[in-house]
Amino acid sequence: MSSKADILNKIKQNQPAVITDLPDLNLLSSENLDVLATYKTVLKNIGGDPVEVADYAEIIQYVKANYAIQKRIITTIAELSEIAALDWRNDDPHSLADVELNVIKAHFGVAENSALWVTDDLLGQRVSPFIAQYLAIIVHKKDILATMHQAYERIGNQQYGFGTFIAGPSKTADIEQSLVLGAHGARGLIVFLLD
Repeated sequence: MSSKADILNKIKQNQPAVITDLPDLNLLSSENLDVLATYKTVLKNIGGDPVEVADYAEIIQYVKANYAIQKRIITTIAELSEIAALDWRNDDPHSLADVELNVIKAHFGVAENSALWVTDDLLGQRVSPFIAQYLAIIVHKKDILATMHQAYERIGNQQYGFGTFIAGPSKTADIEQSLVLGAHGARGLIVFLLD
């Protein structure tokens, strides 16, 4: 018998006899934390801005007051057609390079890291949240989960062509040990927390 076979045989003979159950990860979210307050705090800490709104009219007012309406704004949300183009989904992705603001919806958010779950059915084009100068994402307050464990349970076995978690504006600290926001994607992120 070769040395390799001898070693593998000894490993087989010395396997643990008892297999233990995995720990119950639901305990991690039993702290009764205020998920909305936690979400807002974490989002601010990573460079994003939470804005609580009651309806789409308040979102329209906010965008008019804080963004250059004459620049290109896109969305997939019909309620925002007053301020944003809806007819861009079939455009060449390269033509989106001049987008100032993209407003999309998220399926849900996660308080522990302020991530928002989006899939291709909400994006219009996969590149849209990453190529725009600024990104705004709308999520219902009731759809903020406490932990990523809960997020993965909610995603489950859903079928989608593309899905990603987005958290905060793009950033890097590689350049001379200095944090740079908007280094390789959206320069800013607004999260509209909808009632």
